Amino acid sequence: MSTRVVPINWADLETAFERNAPDTESFVDLKSGDVVTVCETATDYKEVRQKVQNGGDQFLRVEPAASREQYKWMERFVAGVTDEPLRERLIISIDGKGAFRRFKDVLINYPAERERWFSYRGDILHWHMQKWLEKEKIEPKEPAPWGVAPEPPNEEVVLERPAAQAEGPGEILRRQAKELVDNIPAVELPAAIAFLEFLRERGIAELGRVRSLPPKRTAA
Repeated sequence: MSTRVVPINWADLETAFERNAPDTESFVDLKSGDVVTVCETATDYKEVRQKVQNGGDQFLRVEPAASREQYKWMERFVAGVTDEPLRERLIISIDGKGAFRRFKDVLINYPAERERWFSYRGDILHWHMQKWLEKEKIEPKEPAPWGVAPEPPNEEVVLERPAAQAEGPGEILRRQAKELVDNIPAVELPAAIAFLEFLRERGIAELGRVRSLPPKRTAA
C-alpha cells in the first residue's frame, strides 16, 4: 500500500478516537479529510450509512481506543496522584460500572488535577492517533497542532483499594451528603449551603428546646 496524503481534520479525528460507543462508528474521508460519523440513533443514519458503503475505499474506519485500554489510562493516572485522600477517592470512583463518569465527577472539584488528567490523556490519545495513521500509511497534509506525540509508558499498575472500615449510619449519611455536595454545580452551591445552614440552625434550636423541657413527673 502506497502512502496517501490526506488533509486531516485533527479536531474531528481526535473526537472520533476518544468516542467508543457500540452504536457509533467513524470514518475518515480520504479525499476531503473529513470525519463522517455513523450513529444508529441519528435521524440520518440510513443516509450516512449508505454514503459510506457506496464510497468504498474512499472511507476508512477509525479504530478508537478500546474502553479497556482507556480504563488503564485512568489507573496509571491515579497511581501518580500524590494527594492521598484524592487518590483514595479516585480509586473508589473507578471501581465498577460507571467508572468513567464517576472519575470525571471527582476531578471536577480538583481543577489542577483535572487539567493534568486532560493533558495526560491527550498525550496518550495523540500517540494512538499517530500510530494508526502510520499503520494505515496516511501522511497528513498538515502536521498535528500538538506536534509529535511521545510514546506513553505502558507499565501495569496495581492500585491498592482503601481498607474497608465499619461505618455507622451517621458516618454513611455524612459521606453520602459530602459526595452529593462535591457533584453539585458551582452555580448551585450558594443555595445548597444556605439550605444546609438552615438545617443546622434548626437542629441546634431543636436540641436546645429538648434540653430546656422540665423533667417528666412520675406518678406517686
